[in-house]
Amino acid sequence: MTNPIPAQKLPYLNLGCGSRFHPAWVNLDFVSSDPSVQAHNLREGIPYSDASFDVVYHSHLLEHFPKDFAPKFLRECRRVLRPGGLLRIVVPDLEVIARNYLEALEAARQGRAGWDANYDWTMIEFYDQTVREKSGGGWLDYLRHDPIPNWEFILQRAGTEARRALLAIRSQAPTGSQEMPQPSARIRSRPGPTRGNWKDILARALLGKSDFEALQLGRFRRGGEIHLWMYDSYSLARLLQMESFIQPRKVAASESSIANWRSYGLDSEPDGSTYKPDSLFMEARKPGGT
Repeated sequence: MTNPIPAQKLPYLNLGCGSRFHPAWVNLDFVSSDPSVQAHNLREGIPYSDASFDVVYHSHLLEHFPKDFAPKFLRECRRVLRPGGLLRIVVPDLEVIARNYLEALEAARQGRAGWDANYDWTMIEFYDQTVREKSGGGWLDYLRHDPIPNWEFILQRAGTEARRALLAIRSQAPTGSQEMPQPSARIRSRPGPTRGNWKDILARALLGKSDFEALQLGRFRRGGEIHLWMYDSYSLARLLQMESFIQPRKVAASESSIANWRSYGLDSEPDGSTYKPDSLFMEARKPGGT
């Protein structure tokens, strides 16, 4: 199935866009949150014909796919790009997270003031989203501390996402509401189960408490919030080259071969700060073109 690109849209495609989209782009997400966003299950491919776009962009999406699905998804990105088209990928930067972990570990061991709290946050950043068993996990639990002992350190790592989450917590917004952002929960394709759902009532009766809880946990872990793989600049560049992209390069949040990149406000805020400072930003091209 293919869909025509609206005439007013740029030939730029934003996949798994969440709340970060621009109305001049073609924006797709698993669930639409705005008239400018089209709902589509990206596990089933990209619903456009070959060579439709000059740019394909996705941010904090690839790590939510299983490792063995990533090559297939990147092939879909290459398919819908025109020859010479640009792919821009943003993911958590495993290398930086690992280096920060080692720095925090050593500083905490030495008893440097404040680094016990920084170590705790670094462990959450490193590991929480792969193992959590509830939405938001330890990430949101930590931000519920009042006061937060190392808020400036967290801002350096999580940026706008941490600010929004803290504002929602301080406003007593219910967990899971639209006002309570879940970190990088980009590929949730359907709402979670509810206690009154008749299928859940039947499953609870048939399975018993422990097996039903295991079913619920499995549903959560397959719901799109969990990180299923992580990337650094080496592994992501190698993967891009394996999928026939050329010239992979690491760039800054505000740096891009996309014309007028900063004006779209996808990786940067209006004040020039980076939306997700913990990120790896990479670009590569589809062969061909001029």
